Amino acid sequence: MNFLESLRDLLVTLPIVLIALTFHEFAHGFAAYKLGDNTAKRMGRLTLNPIKHLDPLGAICMLVAHFGWAKPVPIDIINFKNPKRDLAISALAGPLANMIIAFFGCFLYVLTIELLPTYEHEFSSQFTLTLAKLLIQFVFLFAWLNISLALFNLLPIPPLDGSKILYAFLPPQASNWCKFRERQIALVFMLVIILDTRYLGGFLTGFLSAGVTGIFTLFTDLFKLMF
Repeated sequence: MNFLESLRDLLVTLPIVLIALTFHEFAHGFAAYKLGDNTAKRMGRLTLNPIKHLDPLGAICMLVAHFGWAKPVPIDIINFKNPKRDLAISALAGPLANMIIAFFGCFLYVLTIELLPTYEHEFSSQFTLTLAKLLIQFVFLFAWLNISLALFNLLPIPPLDGSKILYAFLPPQASNWCKFRERQIALVFMLVIILDTRYLGGFLTGFLSAGVTGIFTLFTDLFKLMF
């Protein structure tokens, strides 16, 4: 892949990453706000401004590995009527938002494939062919990256959203043990992903990729029935 192709892929992927991460964190804050916690709104995080939610390392991971994270929206569980339940709901809101827009992205992908000509020679010029390829790449990655972000964050490992959901089902002693050691668990998790790419990290990546492929195929197959 030459420099121009890499730059093209970056320009296509970057806005998708910003949209995916922004809606993910906004959904967290919005769910928490509806459940009684206005911390995100008070701190200016209940917004669709991507700069407010951007975590540079998480965004780079999304661009490179298609799995990543944003800067967590602040939540104060003291404001919840049922802290354990409401924290789990607000945590689930982020991945759910990504799944919803991924579902919409799959529809756009199928619609694009159906409306565009099938063969290259059917395009009026090389320019329109290039635009068509970029459009297909964009809608494909839009769906794919949102599914990836949703599944990755559902892993029950701190500091990902899945850990907050898991806490709602753990006994108090186990939940408190995990919360007390969140930083250590998160550090080990990151080291596994970065250093152990062949075994545990490789298995995790393969597992997530299989899940993303399955959901993407399911969504697109559903929309193909419409055409």
